[in-house]
Amino acid sequence: MEKYQTYSKYKDFKTVFLNTIPSHWDVKPLYTICGFRQGKAHEPFVDDDGKYICVNSRFVSTRGQKIKRCTQNLTPANLYDVLMVMSDLPNGRALAKAFYVENNNMYAVNQRVCALTAHKINSKFLYYQLDRSPYFLMYDDGSNQTHLSNDSYRKYPVLVPLEEEQKQIANFLDHETAKIDQLIEKQQQLIKLLKEKRQAVISHAVTKGLNPNAPMKDSGVEWLGDVPEHWDVSKLKYLTIQIVDGAHFTPTYVDEGVPFLRVTDIHSEKINMDHIKYIPRIEHQDLIKRCNPQKGDLLLSKNGTIGVPKIVDWDWEFSIFVSLCLIKFNKKLNVNYAYYFFKTHEIREQIFGQIKQSTVINLHLDKIAKFDFTVPPIKEQKEIVNHLDQVISKYDLQLNKANQISVLLRERRTALISAAVTGKIDVRNWKISQ
Repeated sequence: MEKYQTYSKYKDFKTVFLNTIPSHWDVKPLYTICGFRQGKAHEPFVDDDGKYICVNSRFVSTRGQKIKRCTQNLTPANLYDVLMVMSDLPNGRALAKAFYVENNNMYAVNQRVCALTAHKINSKFLYYQLDRSPYFLMYDDGSNQTHLSNDSYRKYPVLVPLEEEQKQIANFLDHETAKIDQLIEKQQQLIKLLKEKRQAVISHAVTKGLNPNAPMKDSGVEWLGDVPEHWDVSKLKYLTIQIVDGAHFTPTYVDEGVPFLRVTDIHSEKINMDHIKYIPRIEHQDLIKRCNPQKGDLLLSKNGTIGVPKIVDWDWEFSIFVSLCLIKFNKKLNVNYAYYFFKTHEIREQIFGQIKQSTVINLHLDKIAKFDFTVPPIKEQKEIVNHLDQVISKYDLQLNKANQISVLLRERRTALISAAVTGKIDVRNWKISQ
């Protein structure tokens, strides 16, 4: 922000997110300069062939990328309206998120979304000021679902510069945020490309091997194609000692006990002990008679976000929920090799092929047992694992860097908007650089 000048004079204005504003700016309650309408429930009319776009929280939070259509429009949005999400889960990303109506696409405003029609203020300036405003976010206590009241909107203290200044700030932000958005999009494209390359490297290594000159043979499995001549192809059940899922009942959760892992607990590289739940030891003892996970085993998610593998690389005892299955391998398959195989395009084909045949988003144990695996000699499996460990770590470094840049760009975007609409920077003399 250092390259932008500040206003010469400020006056006190104490609120949850400000201490001062430019001396010539005014402050007005939102209801005095805007019309306010709540959306209505359009769920009964949702239809892929509907001519109206149903503006729900998902639509707003994704900037209009995730669309549902409906056949009736109970709350039409007007051109240049500001549509805002009034309800969200604790710490959600949708609460007070705004969408600016720039084209007449027949928007139907859904329940828990409101429509603001500007009367005495520049609508685009208002959009930038209201979008995820700290004033609204202060209602989120982090533990309960937040429902913003009509009154919270009516009383919102709108900062009101002069009319020409509002327009100038809106134009400035349109231009500058568009440039930042382009940079973010480039990073997202890079991230997508890196993930595709990382995936391809893994798939090639565990289906074709590391020797490009190795004689090949038909695997007998259509989606696998040719594999090295000296490799075997086998169903997973012949490579394991046990494939079993966790508790088929909701256990009793306690403050102190045995860790109880669910699908969400294995998504990150390291288990977050602050988020896991605990069960009484007596329930754990009953569970381990059937499912006793130990170091060196592999966990696989079979419900929810399916097909996520996690190697048990810790020594502490734990139990698992039915959404996870435990796989214990025999001497024919290295657990680290199996972990990489579960991250390939090939295994995803098997997983999602099974799901397409069912209306339930669930991987059954008998289906998992029938997964086709390539089986190189154990020594070669370890060589492939070592190779992938080195190569994938390089891709991960590049991905982390690209993600960090994306985060910084989003933070800069947010900070720039906040600074402009609250008067921390003065852009009245700003001009588009040639």
